[in-house]
Amino acid sequence: MNRALPMGPWSWAAVALATVVGLLAFGWPFLAEPGSAAVAHASDAPWIFAAVIPLVLLVVLAQIAEGGMDAKSIAILGVLAAVVTALRPLGAGTAGLEPIWFVIVLGGRALGPGFGFALGSLSLASSALITGGVGPWLPFQMIAAAWVGCVAGLLPPMRGKAEIAMLAAYGMVASMAYGLVMNLWFWPFLSGMEATAYADGIMFDPGAPVSDNLARWLAFTLVTSLGWDIPRGILTAVLIVLVGRPVLNALRRTARRANFAPAVEFVSPPPALAESRR
Repeated sequence: MNRALPMGPWSWAAVALATVVGLLAFGWPFLAEPGSAAVAHASDAPWIFAAVIPLVLLVVLAQIAEGGMDAKSIAILGVLAAVVTALRPLGAGTAGLEPIWFVIVLGGRALGPGFGFALGSLSLASSALITGGVGPWLPFQMIAAAWVGCVAGLLPPMRGKAEIAMLAAYGMVASMAYGLVMNLWFWPFLSGMEATAYADGIMFDPGAPVSDNLARWLAFTLVTSLGWDIPRGILTAVLIVLVGRPVLNALRRTARRANFAPAVEFVSPPPALAESRR
């Protein structure tokens, strides 16, 4: 299946760079020294935000430079980001019911991984500005949502019911994994809590081995946020099953009419051929 918005080597390099920054932003507390200030994200979040925004723009600019994006595709990106922005207050995170993820998944699937990366990140940023959700968590939300949209564009080619089933399964897993990953932005900060029967074994321990802290992170998610992650995943899967086919058809029809393929270039014929036509 041809990508509506193809990605060249510079686009892939920009996505890879943003991914590395995201992995470091989420994962470096596991490698922090005991007592290090690295275990709290409240102070470093502005710097991560300052790094994420240029990286997202770099992904878009790289695709523009390589012919993968033009004014029409950027307009579609803006429209879908506006849809996510409008949908986000409807859920407001109530019991984890957030209807935005099916748009990000379907957008990435229909228009490619680079588009999905930009859509996930920019739509979370714009919706945070509208809903007043700007805080130290925002850069982490942008990175995690960008991954959801990007991977949706990398799923294997399928059509029909098999494609919808695959996207529903992916949407459920990805939106639940979003909650799992997002715990990392604040979980290390809670390491100062007093040990209780509830907290023992699930709080971050800066002096513990990485494997131990990974187990604590998973246990923390199981105890605290899984009840929110499961409804989010189920809602995403249900929405994809219900409206996935018409939305995908609409996005692909729009991509065909927008003609995202490289422009046709007319060149002069070789001199010998030109002489033979005289």
